Amino acid sequence: MALATISIDTQDHPEHAVIWLHGLGASGHDFEPIVEQLELPASLRVRFVFPHAPTRPITLNDGMPLKAWYDIYGLDMNSPQDEKGLEQSASDVRALIEQLVQSGIASQRIILAGFSQGGAQCLYTGLSCDYRLAGILAISCWLPLHEKFPVYARRADRSLPILLLHGMYDVTIPITSAELSRETLEQQGFTVTWRSYPCAHTVSPEEVRDIRTWLLKCWQ
Repeated sequence: MALATISIDTQDHPEHAVIWLHGLGASGHDFEPIVEQLELPASLRVRFVFPHAPTRPITLNDGMPLKAWYDIYGLDMNSPQDEKGLEQSASDVRALIEQLVQSGIASQRIILAGFSQGGAQCLYTGLSCDYRLAGILAISCWLPLHEKFPVYARRADRSLPILLLHGMYDVTIPITSAELSRETLEQQGFTVTWRSYPCAHTVSPEEVRDIRTWLLKCWQ
């Protein structure tokens, strides 16, 4: 079943796109305000797509059903991971990319963005798919299946822009997990732009400004 989405165009006839994945238990509405907060130039025609993750039982939350891209068994990097769920959501997001391409937006102008679990899903999806993207923005998250990363990302373009942002006081996803993810990416030849901020598990105004700068650079 196709993902339900919210779509916001900054101008008619968009030429660029951002697919933005929310975190665990949230919804596509969570990041709608980012469209105005980014204050992109009026001349830049962008379609923002905010999908809603399916509702599924989450092992970490005693089986409570939540909107989630995949099941979570633990927050430790060495915890078992839901590879089947990751791949299913990756397939769903690839379908959204294909829809945008069919609408006339080249994949090289599409950015995958996500927060927390959504950021992890973006990394997995963007680095395992065959589309050439404009970039991957991953906020307050980790690299899923990091031990299998060299396999699932073997065909990925090493010049793909990747922006990793994380709060220094994040107790939900410790910054050490993000730092290990950055190291894994760099060891495999990817160039990663890394920023940390004096905040918790959230998106600070400083992050929004840095995201804006990075987006404009990706779309030059």
